[in-house]
Amino acid sequence: MPDCLVADPSTSSLPVHAVSPETLEPFLAGPGAGAAEWVAAAGFKAAAGSILALPGPEGRLSGFLFGLGPQADRPPLLAGFLATRLPAGVYGLESGFDDPAQATLAFAMGAYRFIRYRAGEPGARLVIPPGVDAEQVSRIADGVALTRDLVNTPANDLGPAELADAVSELAGRHGASLSVIDGEALANGFPLIHIVGAGASPHRAPRLIDMQWGDAANPKVTLVGKGVCFDTGGLDLKPAANMLMMKKDMGGAGNVIGLAHLIMATGLPVRLRVLVPAVENAVSDRAFRPGDVFRARNGLNVEIGNTDAEGRLVLADALTLASEDSPDLVIDMATLTGAARAALGPDIVPVYTTDDTLAGDIARHGDRVADPVWRMPLWPGYRSMLDSKVADINNAGASPFAGSITAALFLSRFLPEEIVWLHADIFAWNPIAKPARPVGGEAQAIRAIYAMLSERYRP
Repeated sequence: MPDCLVADPSTSSLPVHAVSPETLEPFLAGPGAGAAEWVAAAGFKAAAGSILALPGPEGRLSGFLFGLGPQADRPPLLAGFLATRLPAGVYGLESGFDDPAQATLAFAMGAYRFIRYRAGEPGARLVIPPGVDAEQVSRIADGVALTRDLVNTPANDLGPAELADAVSELAGRHGASLSVIDGEALANGFPLIHIVGAGASPHRAPRLIDMQWGDAANPKVTLVGKGVCFDTGGLDLKPAANMLMMKKDMGGAGNVIGLAHLIMATGLPVRLRVLVPAVENAVSDRAFRPGDVFRARNGLNVEIGNTDAEGRLVLADALTLASEDSPDLVIDMATLTGAARAALGPDIVPVYTTDDTLAGDIARHGDRVADPVWRMPLWPGYRSMLDSKVADINNAGASPFAGSITAALFLSRFLPEEIVWLHADIFAWNPIAKPARPVGGEAQAIRAIYAMLSERYRP
């Protein structure tokens, strides 16, 4: 359970009352009788995220008001602000919170801090309200924190080997099996993973991480996460400003690892497989070049149009492997394109699938748990943008248009059409603080996917 949550309902705590501009006056006429003059003097209007301490006898606090703002303009997961705007202490959600479970999770997500390199300070703690499933909230909060920690860790401390160690630790925690193929052993079976990682130093050699868990008789669900632990762009070198956040280019791997924790901790009746192609896209005399042609695992010859479109290459071989044991569902997650951010911004995840039911289910659950996704088209008319004059396909193509769509179309060439597949082009980063979302690495779409899987594969 996260340190910010208290499971014992008898723990002494200060009450927090949530009020909107519409409910403030009734509150002050009822439960808050006696505080009206104080609230008026403080100018508290119940704006979204605002907090006001309520005085008690002998100069002590009697609790806090938390502003919800107008219903029409209320941000999702607003209660996440409580974790950072309340002073250190123990609190309880007393009244006005329509969904205490979501508010508790928002608080836990908002309390997250990346403290690997500096000490954290004591903060606000929340007593889990009666009727809230403490284990479920803790599982989700832990999965989100695991993803955030991985994405926030700098590349000097999280290369392909350390990413494999993180999956190994998770496998041991949940009784899963693990195999890792690394270095030159990838050359024959996984040539695209091999060539992308070939430019890195030997101690940062590429790896294909393969974790499996659950009864083999259960429906097979395979998660594939892009694990580019740092992306220089390769010989198509990124500008310095674009390289600053490239420690997060393993965000797809970080997200599927967090999602895998949720699935295994819940005990969903699935046969789970997690595939992470872990590489560093480095510059050296062994780095792959623009114009090179490589034969992928599925037999397609791929021309390299741009070495900075490396994520789709490592995913291609992993997706081919994923499809070989005919899973019921394949989901890949990747920080794949800047075009996705241009289209939908940092908060909304574009997803691609040809399965209408799957698309509808994940969108519905994303809305319900405030983890938004938006279906984008796998428009066949753009396939020609990936044409090559010398090979079966080009990894980037020459067109400046529809970059997220063409990346998804490239990936679709590496799975049979009958495989049910979802691709999520995530950002895995919060550029500014929002409720329950501190600046830095982020778990995106995994709560939506977890909710969808929990409904689809109920125990």
